[in-house]
Amino acid sequence: ENKKVVGVNFDLPFGRKRTVMAKEVVLCGGAFNSPQLLQVSGVGDTDHLKSVGVEPVHHLPGVGANLQDHLEVYVQHSCTKPVSLNPKLKMHYRPFIGLQWLFRRGAGSSNHFEGGGFIRGNESFKYPNLMFHFLPIAVRYDGTAPAGGHGYQVHIGPMYSNSRGSVKIKSPDVRVKPELRLNYLSTPEDRQEWVEAIAAARKILSQPAFKEFDGGEISPGPECQTDSQVLEWVRRDGETAYHPSCTCKMGVDEMAVVDPLTMRVHGLEGLRVADASVMPYVTNGNIYAPTMMIAEKAADIILGVNPLPPEYVRYFSHAN
Repeated sequence: ENKKVVGVNFDLPFGRKRTVMAKEVVLCGGAFNSPQLLQVSGVGDTDHLKSVGVEPVHHLPGVGANLQDHLEVYVQHSCTKPVSLNPKLKMHYRPFIGLQWLFRRGAGSSNHFEGGGFIRGNESFKYPNLMFHFLPIAVRYDGTAPAGGHGYQVHIGPMYSNSRGSVKIKSPDVRVKPELRLNYLSTPEDRQEWVEAIAAARKILSQPAFKEFDGGEISPGPECQTDSQVLEWVRRDGETAYHPSCTCKMGVDEMAVVDPLTMRVHGLEGLRVADASVMPYVTNGNIYAPTMMIAEKAADIILGVNPLPPEYVRYFSHAN
């Protein structure tokens, strides 16, 4: 009402509807659903809203823009020794693994990404721009095992890609899923980082420590050597690391959606956003802990809690 948020309308099962009135609303829908809900409510780029049949309430062109994510692939090797987790995939192991999990024991008590790190793709970077982690099994996220036996893999990907995507609604109906455009590999810099990332993963797996276990590269395979072949493989086999963010970015420029001092949506009263969508750019690593930090900070702001004094933490230094 007059650019003041007064509540939320809910569509319930069996055609029922419910309206909850509130002095203030804190939107925590994530990088996909927060911009979607804003757009179907008339907050976003005016031209886009009109094109899909939504009456504009407030022009904020940054809503749904600036989508960022982490893409990753895994370089897989077969293993010459029976030391991987491959047998644990067999159906008859699963009840026992589940029973052990109840007591915080066994294969189900870990995600098995227990080794990893951050490295630079080349020395021109002032910070580690690639993240990798090791998994003691060769397996895809869908559960299939291309090795057909024991294997292992290194997951790797750039953390600060300069590719940008978008989230745009296609209908005024909030039940219609929005259009997601990730735009992976859309810039020369992004593609170069990927070439360097795969070279780094292969270098890791060629170290002497792996020699007694190495049964050869399965994926992308020894025939994948040129930059164009590597990029084609990344396009085909790359998978999201599930870190969507930045679609309601905080800031003060014309594309900013959220005020970083209050977490309120620019130009509206009674509405804040507190989730991964408010990040101006994706973090150099997983986003789960940073998103919790955003929520804690937003809670302190809402409650009026005095912040802790700033502290400089040295998170990276060169070896020399």
